Amino acid sequence: MLLSGYYGFGNFGDEALLAVTVQQLRLRFPSAKLDVLSATPNATARAFGVEATPRWEWRAIRAAIGRADVVLSGGGGLLQNATSLRSLLYYASVVRQAVRRGRKTMVFAQSVGPLDFWGRLIVQQCCKGLDRATVRDEASQRLLRRLLPRTPVERTADPVFLYDSSVDAADLAAQGLGPESGPYAIVSVRKTTGLRDASRVLARAVDRLAQRHGVRAAFLPLGGASDAAISTDVIRACTSAPVLLPEASTQRSAAILGGARVAIGMRLHALIVAARYGVPFLAMAYDPKVSALCEDLQYPLAPLWIAPAQRRSDAEADELVDRLVLERDALSTQLARRVQSLQAAATRNFDVLAELLDER
Repeated sequence: MLLSGYYGFGNFGDEALLAVTVQQLRLRFPSAKLDVLSATPNATARAFGVEATPRWEWRAIRAAIGRADVVLSGGGGLLQNATSLRSLLYYASVVRQAVRRGRKTMVFAQSVGPLDFWGRLIVQQCCKGLDRATVRDEASQRLLRRLLPRTPVERTADPVFLYDSSVDAADLAAQGLGPESGPYAIVSVRKTTGLRDASRVLARAVDRLAQRHGVRAAFLPLGGASDAAISTDVIRACTSAPVLLPEASTQRSAAILGGARVAIGMRLHALIVAARYGVPFLAMAYDPKVSALCEDLQYPLAPLWIAPAQRRSDAEADELVDRLVLERDALSTQLARRVQSLQAAATRNFDVLAELLDER
């Protein structure tokens, strides 16, 4: 099996996706050989015990497609051109090569879009002949069904809802996050449109957590140096002296999120992992996929901020922070119930793959 995604860049969400996908594929298909297109193939091979192919070497990619029985595109948000047209062309071209070579090909646990006119045309042309598709939200399902009417498209859920890992408590205590250090909030930010307004709202929320509720905030950079830089800017705007944690492995980052009292997050997979471990959160909805997650979770707290710079009054923002802390246990219980349903939907991604492999 060949896996195509945003792998090998050190991004928390994509590495967590890969970890869950590899784990589930080995459980379902223990004799399968797994190959991953990666920006850092040696590191990916060591970390996950897989074969890895350099993602920029098209001769090697074509050879990897030729060796594969099935090619998976995803998970993540690959088929979109909000990032760049070049990015979309890359992922769509992998799919096109696989279809042309007669390999079973599946869009796997993706969010699709946004796509402009050229983006829609690329997906229509390059993904024609796709065997199966699973997507993470209803809007993606509608869009892909419209673009690829002959491809079965099923709505599932993000595989990271199945993430399961642990880190020794002493490891977290070394970073000042052990039980003796008191409750903490984990904050995850990223570069986005309207960041100045988002930063103001976020700084106020962090200060209220500390000064009103005694919950100190720690910023966890899940997307590398750019997240750390943005976190630093927000920290400077706070009066409560939150801390910036060092970059951590996927496993340790997940444990840090799982041990938090509450969380505030922009990054989708920070919120998914928080929900997975029953940690209530306030979302910073920089992208429709974050709002879609809140809808899937039937989450009662509205996002603290919605792009492009939907403004809440200070009183409204304060009320959301207060509810996050005061209703913490009820929110955690509700998340646990809803996550069970989404875990079943996440498992369905692998069921669809098994059905595809069983077809003659």
